[in-house]
Amino acid sequence: MTALILRDVRRFYAGGGATLVVIFFLLVATLFPFAVGPDAALLARVGGGVIWAAALLAALLPVERLIAPDLEAGVVDQLAVRGLSPALVAAAKMIAHWLAFAPPLMAATLVAAGLLGLPGATVVTVELGLAIGTPGLAALAVATAALTAGLRGAGAVAGLVMLPLAIPLLIFGAGATGDAAGGALKLLAAVSLLLVAGAPFVAGAAMRAGME
Repeated sequence: MTALILRDVRRFYAGGGATLVVIFFLLVATLFPFAVGPDAALLARVGGGVIWAAALLAALLPVERLIAPDLEAGVVDQLAVRGLSPALVAAAKMIAHWLAFAPPLMAATLVAAGLLGLPGATVVTVELGLAIGTPGLAALAVATAALTAGLRGAGAVAGLVMLPLAIPLLIFGAGATGDAAGGALKLLAAVSLLLVAGAPFVAGAAMRAGME
């Protein structure tokens, strides 16, 4: 599993995936002030939600490359022959996806927070929320990638599948920047843990079906 995780992380960074995620994330965060106007108080109030929406879209960006290439190349079949179940492969890909996109995303959040004029306390809460919630986003992305692998127009279908399921993460992540930050963070952690625990089995079952 370690070799598979390192392989996927290297492939993501070597292919410029991290740069693409960061640029896309910052573009979404930068365009929002143009839409709502230069009201500093308004931007500071809704900035946490903007960052979470941008993070969700950035996590969705590489979905087509998470599972489908290895299924098509027979890599998953070879790993199964070596005794690695599809669920374990999915868990390894989930860890790799989190390691690949979450650290650059959290670093870019500091830039986005500056552009949106967020106060320091809100930035700390947003970063804490992302540290808790991004594993859930990674798990959801891998499960979605496995469910849509091999479908025509998989990217569009993946968005239709993933975005509604990610709404609880978005609600509690954005809610953590408000007055009830403690309760929202606990609910965010519970949802993220549920996704991390269940996604490998969902993705594994989808991959097993794709191998048949």
